[in-house]
Amino acid sequence: MELLIVSFASLLAGFIDSIVGGGGLILVPTLFAVFPTTHPATLFGVNKAASVLGTAAAGVQYARRVDLRWSALLPAAATGFAGALAGAWLVTVISPNFLRKALPIVLVAVLLYTLVKKNLGRHHTPRFSGRTETFVACSIGLALGFYDGFFGPGTGSFLVFLFVRWLGYDFLHASASAKLLNTASNLAALALFAWKGHVWWHFALAMALANVLGSLLGTRMALKHGAGFVRLVFIGVVSVLILKTGFDAFLK
Repeated sequence: MELLIVSFASLLAGFIDSIVGGGGLILVPTLFAVFPTTHPATLFGVNKAASVLGTAAAGVQYARRVDLRWSALLPAAATGFAGALAGAWLVTVISPNFLRKALPIVLVAVLLYTLVKKNLGRHHTPRFSGRTETFVACSIGLALGFYDGFFGPGTGSFLVFLFVRWLGYDFLHASASAKLLNTASNLAALALFAWKGHVWWHFALAMALANVLGSLLGTRMALKHGAGFVRLVFIGVVSVLILKTGFDAFLK
């Protein structure tokens, strides 16, 4: 029964995550609810093991249909990998609980900015090119990679927002680009958690298959309906993230 519950949660997480990120909003609380006495690092490790294949599958599907700026994104993925390794190592040493109260406040700012800027992310007009674009993308990759390895909630949504706001991508291109960086950071965190023995592979493999299925379904919907649809899902996911992280930080 436990495997069935977490696998279904993984499928839903893959669906949401493939569109705008935020799959951890579903899967991580489910893991903590089903296994309340387990060390957090182990549950984070299972989450990464379940989600990395789904994120990669979504990235492949996007890459076939969306023109990605590989010259900037590949170096950014490398810095994201390095940042996530550092963050994942740190979470095995100290607790990330001090971030809980700051996260909902940051998410509120992201949501308000997106709502006020009604044309934000509707048109794909990259602001930079060449080394400048690579530098900005790498900065995003390093910072969000570290955050993903250390804490994690909302990483995919933050990546989408920063690609839209700083690099001028539309929401569809931003979501597609985020998948490459998210795959790299997930791989790094998974490698660290696995090395430390914090992965239950007998659960993770079944959950990974479910996550891939959800990711393929979500990617198909995003490609079919375009940037406007992704923007609406982004607003919805960030709103729910605010409620969930705010409850965890101030009411729980």
